[in-house]
Amino acid sequence: MELSLICVKQIAVMFILVTLGFFCGKKKLINKETNSKLSSFVLEVVNPVLIFMSYQQEFNTQLLFGLGISVGFGFVSYVIMIFLVMILYRKNHTDEGRVEQFAAVYSNCAFMGIPLINGLFGAEGVFYLTGYVTVFNIMVWTHGVISFGGKEQKTSLKKVLTSPAIIATALGLVTFLIRPALSEIPFPAFVKETVGVVLSAADYVGSMNTPLAMLCAGVTISETVIGEHIRNVGVYRAAALRLIVCPVLFWLIFRWFPIPHTVFMVVMAAAGCPAAATGTMFAIRYKKCPEMAAVIFAVTTLLSAATLPMMVMLGSV
Repeated sequence: MELSLICVKQIAVMFILVTLGFFCGKKKLINKETNSKLSSFVLEVVNPVLIFMSYQQEFNTQLLFGLGISVGFGFVSYVIMIFLVMILYRKNHTDEGRVEQFAAVYSNCAFMGIPLINGLFGAEGVFYLTGYVTVFNIMVWTHGVISFGGKEQKTSLKKVLTSPAIIATALGLVTFLIRPALSEIPFPAFVKETVGVVLSAADYVGSMNTPLAMLCAGVTISETVIGEHIRNVGVYRAAALRLIVCPVLFWLIFRWFPIPHTVFMVVMAAAGCPAAATGTMFAIRYKKCPEMAAVIFAVTTLLSAATLPMMVMLGSV
């Protein structure tokens, strides 16, 4: 019951923010051009800061071990889903097909996952989740960008690997690993205070990620003739892959591995989250059916109120 309430609460928060974006779009408070720039701001500035801040934890070898398992399982699960959708969509090279594939592979593991995991396993579980979220960001900013951007992105892989999100991931991991050494250095008081102020400001910037992403999705939905997409079988095909196939495959493959139960449950829950809001922002940036991306985001989020608790309960079997 507690798990269901956590899921419903997060879904309610998301839909309130999306509704606000919908209202702003309908009232022309945010037009299409502004929404595109806003989504770029989220992807290039806010999201990288949030990634970096997720690593600002006290170093612990047990946490590092669990984090490594989470990263490894995250990579394997993403690779499996990428190959699966490549097979299923091998004859579908349309923009709608790209949107469906992205939604099927990438979950809203941070916004939905963090409160859910925090409610179930506390701070330890949230830290393990950062491993999966790290893999998400690496894959989104490499495979995700290439799949959305098309052939022209394949010649600029170096640019993708040096994107703000990937750099933030690397810097965040380094700061986590060297934290014990830094704690031994007697920095002057003004240096510590300055670092504290900078991190506090960064925390504020990172906290804008969810509301701004939901706002962008809401504005996009306001520009969409929803009826044209809500009846599209592709929306529900992507939803089934994202909400059911992905977590069930993870459970079937990895339940036999001798790993800490908490780590397994964290990744299981992350794999069962609805479609990532990043998909809508990428669709806006690359002009690949953003309306359909927004509808898939909304539908999978709504359906996850029923599927996510079931997937988490499946993981405990």
